Amino acid sequence: MDIQKYIEMAKAKGFDTVREIDVHTLEFLPEVRAMCAADKCNSYNKSWSCPPACGSIDELGKKCREYTHGIIVQTIGRREDEYDFMYMMDAQALQKERFAALTEEYHAAGADVSAMGTGRCTRCEKCTYPDAPCRFPEQMHSSMEANG
Repeated sequence: MDIQKYIEMAKAKGFDTVREIDVHTLEFLPEVRAMCAADKCNSYNKSWSCPPACGSIDELGKKCREYTHGIIVQTIGRREDEYDFMYMMDAQALQKERFAALTEEYHAAGADVSAMGTGRCTRCEKCTYPDAPCRFPEQMHSSMEANG
């Protein structure tokens, strides 16, 4: 796998930061996963990409460690002050848009991708959970919080 090719693909999407990471240095912390149970994002037990449907923290950590390369991407929002929530929401929307396009491009290029994004997967307007299987399991991403 030519990791540099995938890094360049990410840069072309407009992310402010794109870096290769060693997936074996990632820590999967139960206290981070516990934040999901507090349900501040209103997604706990409501999405295939969130707990408990996404799998245990041990299962997700094991899956992640099967990969040899990782890439972290970041969109930086510019805000007027610390209370400028509109800019924060705009940056989050832009990150999700870029991230979805990038993972789609990675799949089209034949890459085996396990994507961890910010917050729950928003591929579908309404998730099929728990009534039916995920419509797009290849395109779904789990949240970094769900992974701990």
